[in-house]
Amino acid sequence: MTNRFAGTRAGRARRGLVVLVSSVAVLGAAAWPAMRFFDIPPFTDKGEPVSYGRVGRAVSGKPADTRTLLPTGPEAAFTNAETLGDGSKIGVVTLEGGKSGFTGKVWVWAPKEYTDDPKYAKSGFPVLIALPGGSGYGSNYWMGRPGGFSLQESVSEWFHAGSCKPFLLAMPVLNPGPGDKGIYWDGSDIPGQPKMGTWLTEDVPDLMRANFRTLKSRDGWAFMGSSTGGFAGLKAVLKHPDKFKAVIANGPDVVPDSPLWNGHEKEKAENNPEVLAKRLIDTKGPDVYLSFQVGTKENAATIRSVKDFMRSYGKGPVHTQLWEIPGGMHNGATYGANMAAPMKWISDHLEGPPPSP
Repeated sequence: MTNRFAGTRAGRARRGLVVLVSSVAVLGAAAWPAMRFFDIPPFTDKGEPVSYGRVGRAVSGKPADTRTLLPTGPEAAFTNAETLGDGSKIGVVTLEGGKSGFTGKVWVWAPKEYTDDPKYAKSGFPVLIALPGGSGYGSNYWMGRPGGFSLQESVSEWFHAGSCKPFLLAMPVLNPGPGDKGIYWDGSDIPGQPKMGTWLTEDVPDLMRANFRTLKSRDGWAFMGSSTGGFAGLKAVLKHPDKFKAVIANGPDVVPDSPLWNGHEKEKAENNPEVLAKRLIDTKGPDVYLSFQVGTKENAATIRSVKDFMRSYGKGPVHTQLWEIPGGMHNGATYGANMAAPMKWISDHLEGPPPSP
């Protein structure tokens, strides 16, 4: 049967319309990933509100066990910084530190097991506070992509491989400014400066307790950091062993060396991991677990200082472990790609989440 539209103006128009619609559909499908990557509406949910559960409201029944602390509230105004492939979201909030007085950004992430798995619906999850190196100001390179190292996907992968706890991640800024002319704050309360030690060890944990199901004891709290962030995490665990149990310190300094300490030697000593480790040994605890990573192509002084620290203070309640990365450089990419073993090591010494009843 002859198509009555064939060869007619109407027939040609209809065939053209079909081709046009099909072409637009194909182009749209091809362009969608790029438009999402560059946050072009409506192909992104970046900036939309994010809630991680029933914060500040009664949760029916009881927590999984006495170790679990339900969210205390108030709920923070998180907005979505990135949606990952599994649907989990990285939220970001500008936190006004109630104890430090410092205001800065904190990125957070919860694994799918936290939000979607009934087995853990009332369970407290361990928290890992992840700190960047470099200036550590304005952003935190452990948070997502582009320009970051996607720690979230790695934690999920390692958990499903049985080598890592399903950590909640807190990724704050490390410093209150860009660190011009070699200025940095050693993650400490340096007299006359913003209280970055209190920000990291009080305000950021308070944010996590307010918005997530966490663990009451230090057995569910750890740090991870690189370079200056590695020093800050190492020092935080040694200075507050009652609050934090473990750290992964990647290519860290082991003594404070910010020029802002000049004239404040007493306070500097109170933030020196060597002094703090010796004190912990003398008082016989509590036990802490210090995991180190260094690349073999790092500055020789960094490698030597880490090994000297372990040799001098890795005893009694101070448990240490070193991973040397063959050919590794002093950067987050090196550390992030090789962190599975250190994450397993600290996970073996941490708790949670306990299955919900």
